[in-house]
Amino acid sequence: MIIRFGYVSTAISLWDASPSKTLTFTRYKQLDKEERMDKLLSVTKVNLENTRRMLYYNIAHQIDVYRMSSSIVPLATHPEVRWDFLSPFKSLWEEIGFLVKRYGLRVSFHPNQFTLFTSVKDEITKNAVIDMEYHYQMLEAMGVEKQSVINIHIGGAYGDKEVSIKRFYENLKQLPVHIKGIMTLENDDKTYNMEETLAACQQEGIPFVFDYHHHMANQGSGNWESLLPDVFKTWEDRALVPKIHLSSPKAANTFRSHADFVDLEFARPLLLRLKELKQDMDIMIEAKAKDQALLKLVEDVSSIRGFKRIRGAAIEVK
Repeated sequence: MIIRFGYVSTAISLWDASPSKTLTFTRYKQLDKEERMDKLLSVTKVNLENTRRMLYYNIAHQIDVYRMSSSIVPLATHPEVRWDFLSPFKSLWEEIGFLVKRYGLRVSFHPNQFTLFTSVKDEITKNAVIDMEYHYQMLEAMGVEKQSVINIHIGGAYGDKEVSIKRFYENLKQLPVHIKGIMTLENDDKTYNMEETLAACQQEGIPFVFDYHHHMANQGSGNWESLLPDVFKTWEDRALVPKIHLSSPKAANTFRSHADFVDLEFARPLLLRLKELKQDMDIMIEAKAKDQALLKLVEDVSSIRGFKRIRGAAIEVK
């Protein structure tokens, strides 16, 4: 079996390479009409070029798994701005997509915590659909929508989990079928635990991205080791290798916070269980040190008996 490791958004080893440079709505309103469009175009261009830089960095370091920034396009979903961010950069979107396909990279998006489908407010559900459409449009512009995922959490409980999860099922009907077809769900560290998220995934036919750190912070009553095979089954219809999120606590008193690097001893039980299951796996590292944390963890993991490093960010497990 093969485990590939990835990181989120920005390779901090690169100088001034953020793909998430911003333009706030406050600043946008201060500009005249022509300046507004110029600024939207210039910031987006830099973010796309930095995304391309990240892909070249990943290719050079044999990092096959990468989560793109959700903030590539400033104010893309703002109700007073909504603008065409695709046409002006058609060739750049396509170039990025070409790199993804040419080198067999796995890319994804993870919208923020406000993109949810449990709210009692219609406006929040409407905005969640808009945000999911925005992410889908970016993947489609790259031509990689069929091989990628958009990952979200179920959302808030609003004082009653049972009622809220029913509302999730109902609100999710507003999401276009083609977008729902590439979404995934992730357990969170406070509200919907592994069992609850798995049940939602099974009911809706959605792949489950298991977050190991979140589970340790919000365990519920289920045994994660025995539930993993069922988690992996949710991926079968997508014909994609299952994905797991991995980070480790910053400290005992800030357990939910992500540390700069991943503690091998914290991750070891997960890695050994994966070895038992003989399941190919992609693991997204959500540590603060980004690519540096990823590369260090791969080196650390390769010290475990039966785990052999075969690429810059890939381990063969025997």
